[in-house]
Amino acid sequence: MSGLQPVRGTHDILPEQSLRHRYIVETARDLGAHYGYQEMATPIFEFTEVFKRTLGDTSDIVTKEMYTFTDRSDDQLTLRPEGTAGIARALISGGLGQSLPLKFFYHGPMFRHERPQKGRLRQFHQIGVELLGVPTPLGDVEVISLGAHVLENLGILDKTVLEINTLGDQASRTAYRDVLVAYFSDYKNDLSEDSQARLERNPLRILDSKNEGDKRIVADAPVFDDHLSAEAADFFATVREGLDALSIQYSLNPRLVRGLDYYCHTAFEFTTDALGAQGTVLAGGRYDGLVKTMGGPATPGVGWAAGIERLAMLVEGSAEMPRPIVVIPLGAEAEAEALKITHQLRHGGCAVELGFSGNLGRRMKRANRLNAAYVLILGEDELARNVATLRDMDSGEQTEIALDGLLERLAPKVPG
Repeated sequence: MSGLQPVRGTHDILPEQSLRHRYIVETARDLGAHYGYQEMATPIFEFTEVFKRTLGDTSDIVTKEMYTFTDRSDDQLTLRPEGTAGIARALISGGLGQSLPLKFFYHGPMFRHERPQKGRLRQFHQIGVELLGVPTPLGDVEVISLGAHVLENLGILDKTVLEINTLGDQASRTAYRDVLVAYFSDYKNDLSEDSQARLERNPLRILDSKNEGDKRIVADAPVFDDHLSAEAADFFATVREGLDALSIQYSLNPRLVRGLDYYCHTAFEFTTDALGAQGTVLAGGRYDGLVKTMGGPATPGVGWAAGIERLAMLVEGSAEMPRPIVVIPLGAEAEAEALKITHQLRHGGCAVELGFSGNLGRRMKRANRLNAAYVLILGEDELARNVATLRDMDSGEQTEIALDGLLERLAPKVPG
């Protein structure tokens, strides 16, 4: 413990940031509801096996980044590194497969032990959606459309580019995998250590390597389009036609991949150049084999997730608390009356702060810091006449206002 600092890769979400986070979550939640997505929440920790099955025993997340521990019952548990696995587990354990199709929205903290950098923390927060039980391209189009709509309502869609690719069906992936292994084998000694390890077990992951030497080799690698089955090509064409019909702009990125076998067909990312090297803002794709991989019934699925911290860095301005009325009592008798006035106004729907202590000047400065719309000053003289002094903090104008019917007079001025 060094000077009681937050653990590296974590941070405190102070009130101003918290407002922005809440604005992002509520924007996504409200839009999701318009598309029929219902909110659900899964536990922050799961049995480790849940993530080993979904992310792959040999993936970087499982081998290097997961927070895994053994509890007092000798169960091996893991803090969730992403949200989809918990949703899929809930589908299986809750017997929800009888009610397909299902649409879920979620948000909450995730945990990965990776190198902290701009917009990427070890405890981070995500919003996400999952559409389960829809095997057709229409599902992909709806999910991408919802993602674009969320970014649009946050005012940041024009700061991003939608990149899409197809991962084909199983037959396409098998054919493409064989071609990739043959290509990369010719450069095996030139590949990074990580990519050499991936060559046999997961060659598609080489395509998104961040190693500069790997990137040069990848530049001339075969592309997936040349190895698609007719059915997979038709599926992707229909997705693109749907996006075109909705005037959702996109660019094709043949290097956009997902390494695990349960991913198929559409992969997509909204990226930006405003956040440095880590440019992905919202990412998703189709995962028709996921639930079956976890031991459940074959269930098609498609979804996306977005990092709230990264979205917050792009959102201009900030959500604001309602501008309050600050009630300042001067004297013991006025304090007792101020308590009742504050209680009445709050129950009437007004945002109200009570100026607890200090001289009038000090309490007025605090009212300024709170961005108060009005200050209600209640002294013994005012109290004797059953009035208070109301100061408009924007114009500086002061008027006397009767205490009787105070709520009716102030509520229209300062909604909660």
